[in-house]
Amino acid sequence: MMKKKITKIGVLTSGGDSPGMNAAIRAVVRTGIYHGMEVFGIMRGYSGMVEGDIQKMESRSVANIIQRGGTILKTSRSNEFLTAEGRAIAYKNLKQFGIEGLVIIGGDGSFRGAQIFSNEYDIPCIGLPGTIDKDIAGTDFTIGFDTAVNTAVEAIDKIRDTADAHDRLFIIEVMGRDAGYIALHSGISTGAEHILIPERKTSYIDLISSLKEKQGRKKLVNLIVVAEGEEFGGADELAKHIKKQIPNQDLRVCILGHIQRGGAPSCFDRVIASRMGYHAIECFIEGRHNVFIGIVNNKMNYTPLDEAVKKKQRISEEWMKIVKILAT
Repeated sequence: MMKKKITKIGVLTSGGDSPGMNAAIRAVVRTGIYHGMEVFGIMRGYSGMVEGDIQKMESRSVANIIQRGGTILKTSRSNEFLTAEGRAIAYKNLKQFGIEGLVIIGGDGSFRGAQIFSNEYDIPCIGLPGTIDKDIAGTDFTIGFDTAVNTAVEAIDKIRDTADAHDRLFIIEVMGRDAGYIALHSGISTGAEHILIPERKTSYIDLISSLKEKQGRKKLVNLIVVAEGEEFGGADELAKHIKKQIPNQDLRVCILGHIQRGGAPSCFDRVIASRMGYHAIECFIEGRHNVFIGIVNNKMNYTPLDEAVKKKQRISEEWMKIVKILAT
């Protein structure tokens, strides 16, 4: 049985913002219009669906946005959409605009919402991985990760300069509540002596021993990069523990925070976001529904939403071995 041709689609951004979301929106809107579709922007993610905050978009609606961070459609997390009643209202609002398909730009939580909604109603969904955490299986990179990690690297490089000037230990906290990819990549890139991530249990005995050993051989400049979701509770708690064990350690904490979410997207993020947005429309044209679009080995990869919400991107043992060898 042939799938119905889709002529009207909605696009939304959901969950945490990430640099490159605007490039993806631009690609969805302009590719859709090129193929004769009507494209509607849904404000503030699923909240806008429930509230009916939907507007038609033209090619000029996305002019001069590719270089901007954040998202022109805004984003939020909707408790109402989590309920069956909220989703029923959202569906009714989409029908009033004649919207037949959705492009959701967000992370695994956004995809979970799309999967449930699509299973309940006749609205096919295409997911684009917009998250700085790079924690979604089925893609080598997510929209915003490259920019976020380069922002972290730039900040850590500057911190190393002042650490060197004062012979200090710096503990730098980067984003990553459940995933350590920003910590891993930025830590390796900046020559951090220790990288602490949620995916791996940290031996604090080994950590303290290593710091004492380095102190003994007068290696006084050390960087520890820690993901915010690391088991000890982030940089502040780790600093208290180290200070208790090594009272004479000259130590400072720096939490990078939301600086990692903002700023102009990198060339890489603009390009992958544009490719993914283009292929989202191609999916509708080809009748490929309820998938999220990733890039694996520089080729487009399509993962069913049902699978995407069950899998997490795993950090390999090879990465951890690299960290251990290079930090000695």
